[in-house]
Amino acid sequence: MNNKESFYLTTPIYYVNAAPHLGTAYSTVAADALARFMRITGKDTWFLTGLDEHGQKIAQTAEAEGKTPQAWVDEVAPQFKAAWEALDIHYDDFIRTTEPRHIRGVQKFFETLHDKGFIYKDVYEGYYCVSEETFFSDEQLAEFAEARAAEGLPSTQDDGSPLCPDCHRPLSFVQEENLFFKLSAFEQPLLDYYEANPDFIQPAIRRNEVISFVKSGLRDLSVSRASFDWGVPIPFAPGHVSYVWVDALINYITAVGYGSNDPADQEMFARRWPAQLHLIGKDIIRFHCVIWPAMLMAADLALPHKVFAHGFLLTKGEKMSKSKGNAMDPLALARTFSVDGYRYYFLSDVQFGSDGSVSLERMLQVYNADLANSWGNLCSRALNMMAKYLDATTPNLWEKTVKRLTQERGNPLAALVEGGLQSRYAAAFAREDYSAALAVVMELVDAANLYIEQSAPWKLAKAAAAEAEEARGRGEDPVEAEEKAKAPTQADHLAFVLYNVLESMRIAALLFAPVMPETSAEVWRRLGLDALFSVDDQAAACVWGGLPAGLATTVGTPLFMRLSEDDI
Repeated sequence: MNNKESFYLTTPIYYVNAAPHLGTAYSTVAADALARFMRITGKDTWFLTGLDEHGQKIAQTAEAEGKTPQAWVDEVAPQFKAAWEALDIHYDDFIRTTEPRHIRGVQKFFETLHDKGFIYKDVYEGYYCVSEETFFSDEQLAEFAEARAAEGLPSTQDDGSPLCPDCHRPLSFVQEENLFFKLSAFEQPLLDYYEANPDFIQPAIRRNEVISFVKSGLRDLSVSRASFDWGVPIPFAPGHVSYVWVDALINYITAVGYGSNDPADQEMFARRWPAQLHLIGKDIIRFHCVIWPAMLMAADLALPHKVFAHGFLLTKGEKMSKSKGNAMDPLALARTFSVDGYRYYFLSDVQFGSDGSVSLERMLQVYNADLANSWGNLCSRALNMMAKYLDATTPNLWEKTVKRLTQERGNPLAALVEGGLQSRYAAAFAREDYSAALAVVMELVDAANLYIEQSAPWKLAKAAAAEAEEARGRGEDPVEAEEKAKAPTQADHLAFVLYNVLESMRIAALLFAPVMPETSAEVWRRLGLDALFSVDDQAAACVWGGLPAGLATTVGTPLFMRLSEDDI
């Protein structure tokens, strides 16, 4: 039996209309870093991602390609898996909405809502965006028109028909018999839940947005389509398939066993649900913070503990999109800056939860300053000095010697770590503040670089050599002489300084590991440590003094090569 605390984390499932882009990569890298952090702090972590493969747009695209919808999605799905592998994403499950386990669970969910009286049949008449697979109310269109007018931009086509508030493409007018979910019945229950659970929607600005939307009034929601058949068939309504967004939301429970009669699946569902965190983009917050919790309430299922909606990545003030021609290819960026360099930039330089401007120039600046010049340079200098001065072997100092040297010289690196460094880092990670967490680690890296400059190991090495030469001239054994004097030698001073630097590297690598897993593993290997990813108690592993003596260290090639503008 697994007695560890469960931590179930999800990304949105991505629509298979195109290959992975910077936005999907941003969500997935962030989720992967959090999952890695939770694993290394002892949580029984389950990280889910996947693909949304149904809907009218997919059916139309497949038809245009002369393929069946299933054949089309089967071609696109491997591109996502390959991209996540290339970006070092270690998910525990990858769900596709065309899988039997998902279809079975969606059908059970619909039947449950129907049996409880929350599903009814009516005629939908209004505007629908095929590209976004979204219905828009008259109020939403009026709000969009007002906002566009304020910017001096059109909200309709030349013939007066409205444009989509999200993608600005023409909307289709739809009139068909659909199934409806009684969303309006959950207006007050949702507001009560938000008040009782203030951390349910994060960050706070998104919470306020959702509350305002719900208070403005909820209308019942169309949850089926009858004009095409590429979706999950609804058993009690022949000719109807699930509305793609409803189908997609249900993946969070079907992936952990909902709808299955297998005892193992049922046990998994009991353990994993409710999820600790849905990590999403802010553009889909109403689906996740209004529709999804209302449907869960209707089905008498627990709600996830938290939904965190991050912001957009912007270039020159605009959201990235292929239609605008300002999108960046994540795999191309990873090839230029390395996978870990890519991951570090997007989680350190963009405040998670807010929109963030990104550019190649800024990526280059952050990469060189933080990774090449600071972190990579620290590791190279320290390991080179170990090879030059201490035979590439971690030193073994007597406890009394360490205590006396600490009293005489001070140990600012140990003081920084023992002053709550890991707890500050963990608190930032727990609130999805990646930039704050990484800033904490950079404090240690910068302090270690400063410590090297102030301690000047090269001077200590020269003094240690002179001291040893003097002792040999007197015919004394240096070790015996030190024992007689009960005072640390210059060689002890040198070993003390280099040990402190290496110990800082060990701890920094451990803290960097969720964001830069391969680099951290390499640093541990060069320190003679081989089990970074077996650590399951980060707080204990970050206690100062954990680097054993007698380990063989390795210099290796630079972890991050400095780049110039010509390289990008």
